[in-house]
Amino acid sequence: MRNVYLDYNATTPVHPEVAGAMLPFLRERFGNPSSVHAFGQDAKQALDDARRTVASALGAKADEITFTSGATEADNLAVTGVASALCEKGRHIITSKIEHHAVLAPCEHLARIGFEITEVPCDSSGVVDPADVKKAVRKDTTLITIMHVNNEIGTIQPIVEIGKIARERGIVFHTDAVQSVGKLPLDMNTMNVNLLSLSAHKIYGPKGVGVLYVKRGTPLTPLVFGGSHERKRRAGTENLPGIVGLAKAVEIVTQDVEARNAGMLALRSKLEEGIKSSISHVRLNGHSTKRVSSTSNVSFEFIEGESLLLSLDMEGVAVSSGSACTSGSLEPSHVLIAMGVPPEIAQGSLRISLGRDTTEDDIDYVLEILPATVEKLRSMSPLFKKSSAGVKGS
Repeated sequence: MRNVYLDYNATTPVHPEVAGAMLPFLRERFGNPSSVHAFGQDAKQALDDARRTVASALGAKADEITFTSGATEADNLAVTGVASALCEKGRHIITSKIEHHAVLAPCEHLARIGFEITEVPCDSSGVVDPADVKKAVRKDTTLITIMHVNNEIGTIQPIVEIGKIARERGIVFHTDAVQSVGKLPLDMNTMNVNLLSLSAHKIYGPKGVGVLYVKRGTPLTPLVFGGSHERKRRAGTENLPGIVGLAKAVEIVTQDVEARNAGMLALRSKLEEGIKSSISHVRLNGHSTKRVSSTSNVSFEFIEGESLLLSLDMEGVAVSSGSACTSGSLEPSHVLIAMGVPPEIAQGSLRISLGRDTTEDDIDYVLEILPATVEKLRSMSPLFKKSSAGVKGS
């Protein structure tokens, strides 16, 4: 039995060069960047170098990079930090129905303490219309937060257009770019964003470290208080091994993006065409072209996605039934529901996400075992039997 990992949107293996860059900071270069002695100054130099590396890759300035414990903290800091800093100006925030829960949950928290949240819709392919964002803007709107690439379906959002709307009206704009780093070109000079979140473990870096880009002049109240670390945006001794690893990961994945995407797109196309040609009653979710090359979301009618996931796992194939952060939930994907996918079909969906180690042999193996696995589960499904009987009787 082969072992095939196709859940790269959930997490990625640490790149060998990343692990190599981190190792000295777990051993001999262990100083605290806030210490004034030689050990501390060596650590401070490494921290500054990592900050410059990340800033350069994003087209940002070094003092605009804030290191966090991950994208969840970065998203929370962006949403609640801006809301708190500008609460006297207004208490209205615009987001979308298809955001990651790291954005939706802090918005829900703010709603409980007196803020008003507008969740704009998406179309059937999962794209947010900038016109809907523009229509939702009010005099008291202080923040717009729309993700760059959706983590479940891979759809690319019109960030530049939405950012232009925010800029013209003097509204702070945040985007969660966790799934776009290394897959799309990112340039803070052209994206019209004030804040941007990213995570190391999605780009072959270590878990437990992320970044919040904060454009100069953007008002932000910290979440964590204590020392004056990270220009007083985030207190606490920096995770230096993780930060060094993150910087190396960003450096690696932002090179040769087009070539890597072309190879991955060929593999994804083979996968999706193979599924459609060998399995009936399937639905591809997401935009046909405005989608990153690594992500495929497929609904298999008449079966439950979690059962299919577990059956594939027994065959050595690792995929997801949605976001890794909501695994175990019995509710259908909020992203697919927002797109208008019926709940019973949304429940039978898988997210298949490719990465740098995915091979054509991996795709061939999935296409070899998937049809029989689906057929076996459908043979036990009363819904499929009822549907088949209806077709025969018509």
